[in-house]
Amino acid sequence: MDTQRSPFRTPPDLATLNALSRNTAMEPLGIVFTEVGHDFIRATMPVDERTRQPYGLLHGGASVLLAETLGSSAGMLCVGEDEACVGIEINANHLRGVREGTVTGTARPLHVGGRTQVWEIRIEDERHRLVCVSRITLAVIARP
Repeated sequence: MDTQRSPFRTPPDLATLNALSRNTAMEPLGIVFTEVGHDFIRATMPVDERTRQPYGLLHGGASVLLAETLGSSAGMLCVGEDEACVGIEINANHLRGVREGTVTGTARPLHVGGRTQVWEIRIEDERHRLVCVSRITLAVIARP
């Protein structure tokens, strides 16, 4: 990815990103967009009763939901008004258990093309230790 040129056609705006999360799966899990940069977007998610599995650890599915939220949202910022992005594949490697606090995910592009995009999402705990690394592939389609 060219580090000199931003992949975003639409400048990321925290207020808009957070407003789009209302009444979606992101809202009950407490996902909040917190930072945007030249080539990344970042969001946090609490590790609490909403996001833990029965053994007290951050649920892998919650991590994947955070990753897909970040990757898909970033992808949508890279397409024209008549286009949309839809996820066609996501994977996640869960590397460290987290029992409490907040995790932070950061999405950065690996490939932003006219028909597909690939984003890497790194999720870290409050001590900046890698918890999960995920990669999502998006298809760029005509907006329905």
